[in-house]
Amino acid sequence: MDEWRFVWSVEFWRMGLYWTLSLLYSYLVLLIKNFEWPSSSSSSSAYVRRSLESMPTKPVCVITGASSGLGAETASALAREGYYVILAGRSLDSLLKEIKKKNEDAQLTAFQVDMSSILSIMKFANSLQKWFMDSTLHPSIQLLVNNAGILATSHRSTVDGYDEMMGTNYIGPFALTNHLLPLLKNSTAPSRIVNVTSFTHRCVFDAGINDEAMCVKNLKHFPQSNQYPFAYIYELSKFYLLLFAYELHRRYYLMDPSCKISITAADPGVVETNIMREVPPRLCRLALTVLRFLCLLKSPKDGVESIIDAALAPPEASGEYFFGGKGRTIKSSSLSFDVGLAEALWVGSTKLFRETQLKLQVSMDA
Repeated sequence: MDEWRFVWSVEFWRMGLYWTLSLLYSYLVLLIKNFEWPSSSSSSSAYVRRSLESMPTKPVCVITGASSGLGAETASALAREGYYVILAGRSLDSLLKEIKKKNEDAQLTAFQVDMSSILSIMKFANSLQKWFMDSTLHPSIQLLVNNAGILATSHRSTVDGYDEMMGTNYIGPFALTNHLLPLLKNSTAPSRIVNVTSFTHRCVFDAGINDEAMCVKNLKHFPQSNQYPFAYIYELSKFYLLLFAYELHRRYYLMDPSCKISITAADPGVVETNIMREVPPRLCRLALTVLRFLCLLKSPKDGVESIIDAALAPPEASGEYFFGGKGRTIKSSSLSFDVGLAEALWVGSTKLFRETQLKLQVSMDA
């Protein structure tokens, strides 16, 4: 997009004003909560570490979007925690060498996965099953971190017909989680799903999914206009990912006592990664300078804190929204707790997922 047109677009000002206000509000909520209920300085992850250490083999975690930025930092941190880390993403060879260089004991495996493609996700899930059969590890996953995400400033469609940003940020994680649930359920120790969402979810006031039909229409045929509403779609995709986390929490942690899967959401805040690579360079530098001046910009090393907190918190932390590091949590937007919206999203997403999966399976068998 032309730099001048970008400056005068509604989406630019939505990012500049709405997103900044949403971030400041999140920090205000954090400040008030910790003033009223000071957080303990002691780590709450001791229970998780003990349960993982009691496993007969090394615990396994899968991290999407692990090529760089937060995904790479998450992989490095969890490798230090003793996980066998499975990296899912693109161009991972250099990252494997980098982590190994810093930690010789790190055990890692990389799989090439396109999170915007259901076929690529299906192939990854199948390859992972075969990989477990050939390994000495227990055929289970103890941790899944749905971290992959993009910010696209122009409309592109995935091979499955979805908006690319919605496909990568929400539909891909939904499909992958459903494919990996059997491996998560098979864990001998409590397992965990972490959805990496964003404070921008607070900018969503109308989710557009009052029923299954609206959900299907919104996901499959996102309304197009002369100007691609990229900021709004990004907010919506992160809001959907959060709704998905809460619905998983209700279905698996609250409603199924026999299930040992807990689900948390992690919000790293504003982190200096390459997610804004499609924003005109000068505007990107200006935005980062302002955020740095306001002390709101984090490095990936600092930003990963909330993700690690969400990953290593005890099972009873299921359903919590981690923000600000040091094990701290806050409440997400009131709309994100709408059970009716979450149910409609679940049903509509499941319908689309099964339809797409069936078509792909038929084409693969032909």
